[in-house]
Amino acid sequence: MAGFEFVIAMAIVFAALDSNLIEGRSMLKSMHLSWGTQRSGFLQPAGRDDVTLLLDPVSGSGIQSKDQFLFGAVEMQIKLVPGDSAGTVTSFYLSSLGAKHNEVDFEFLGNVTGQPTIIHTNIYTQGAAGREVQFYPWFDPSEDYHNYTIHWTPSRVVWFVDNIPIRVYRNYLDDGIPYPDLDQPMRAYSSIWNADSWATRGGLDRINWSKAPFVAKLRKFRARACKFEGSTSVGQCTTAAAAGTTSELGLDDQSQMELIRYKSLIYDYCKDYDRYKGLFPGECFKPQY
Repeated sequence: MAGFEFVIAMAIVFAALDSNLIEGRSMLKSMHLSWGTQRSGFLQPAGRDDVTLLLDPVSGSGIQSKDQFLFGAVEMQIKLVPGDSAGTVTSFYLSSLGAKHNEVDFEFLGNVTGQPTIIHTNIYTQGAAGREVQFYPWFDPSEDYHNYTIHWTPSRVVWFVDNIPIRVYRNYLDDGIPYPDLDQPMRAYSSIWNADSWATRGGLDRINWSKAPFVAKLRKFRARACKFEGSTSVGQCTTAAAAGTTSELGLDDQSQMELIRYKSLIYDYCKDYDRYKGLFPGECFKPQY
């Protein structure tokens, strides 16, 4: 099943089982500015539904969803910073709150002119990260908008780019392997910020502030997800997600993902022998799809 069909099929399942499903709404109705509010804004003339996020020497900026979700698919179309974006990071992610928070990340690491942006994915469980997988994009992400989707279910997390799955993280809690808490809701966030201490070649390439402001453009946020409205939502959202029998990746999805990983994968923590000295995390020995 192709990635687009995979997401649509899940939307139908959620809609049939759960009245709490949040579907497509305008950015203005779905999100609000959370920081750097003087450096970001909603653009809605002539039917547009866009957000601009801006980074300058004073501050970056960010937005977050008004609703919390427990399982489902969230997506955003993003047009990244053009030109010399070294040291900047634009992000789209799900996160809960607190020191033991869960988080599922897309982070886009800027680069000097002529060098590719890096698509950096990560997952936090109970406050612990370190599960980085990185890709070079097979397109110019600053030339046009591209769709980035995070699909989170009780059984797995899948990252999609333009409806193509690029990574899967599977639930092996029964084997003692961490997975995002099944009763902890998350919000969707997007931001742009200064990360020049590490983002580009480990901090060797710093932000060229003469190129500021750095602008990322967002549009068409969609949450085909179960809205969390308190403890009673846990059972409802879990039941709806469990009914999604199409949450398994089909053969077409697997083939697409394997091709992208073959051509574009540049780092996988499960293959970093120097980092772990052979003592890899448990999930590295498990099938992920």
